[in-house]
Amino acid sequence: MSLNCSFIRALRYFTITQLSKNGYRAFISRLLPGARVLDVGCGNNSPFKLKSQRPDIHYTGLDVGDYNQTSPNLADKYIVVPPAEFVFAIQKFEGEFDAVISSHNIEHCQEPEMVIRAIVAALRQGGCLYLSFPSEQSLSFPSRRGCLNFKDDPTHHDVPQFLAIKQALLAADCEIIVAHQQYQPAMLWLIGALQEPWSRLKGRTLFGTWAFFGFESVIWARKRNIHDVK
Repeated sequence: MSLNCSFIRALRYFTITQLSKNGYRAFISRLLPGARVLDVGCGNNSPFKLKSQRPDIHYTGLDVGDYNQTSPNLADKYIVVPPAEFVFAIQKFEGEFDAVISSHNIEHCQEPEMVIRAIVAALRQGGCLYLSFPSEQSLSFPSRRGCLNFKDDPTHHDVPQFLAIKQALLAADCEIIVAHQQYQPAMLWLIGALQEPWSRLKGRTLFGTWAFFGFESVIWARKRNIHDVK
């Protein structure tokens, strides 16, 4: 049983990193050894997931609550602040990080525009940013446990506007490396398609459901270096 569970975990990891080439774990896998990373909105065992994949990374997690940290918290720094202080806490890190992650955080923020500006400012020149958030199209998706329709999560604020976020990053002197308004990697889409009857019957999202519907928007960006030729 234990061996079987290990095999399933290994298969899942391979699928996500190799067949979801613009996903979260693929982004993490490409960071340089010893990179300093800020995770903005680090609930749901994010410190454990990242450090389990890349123990060499210096990880700082920041959030407004201690959300679903059921696994060992492996963060090098773990910071919890009140919502009113969230933007100011990010602003304190100006120019400190090689990479910033904001995975399904921006839709929970009271001041998303200010958060985006602050996370770009937290990057060193040449540093990289990973952003993911529900697509605008998710407002029309069916409701399921695990969140498929944007309104399934009562802590969501306004749905992020994909083009507006791209423009905000460009205005902050970033270049866009990857941009998927509805991220549907082929293999995960196929898994979601095969599981869709069961997902619909159970009324909950399964592995691949998000890819099948295109629930998630994904952006990778890079903060320009002063020596870059424009």
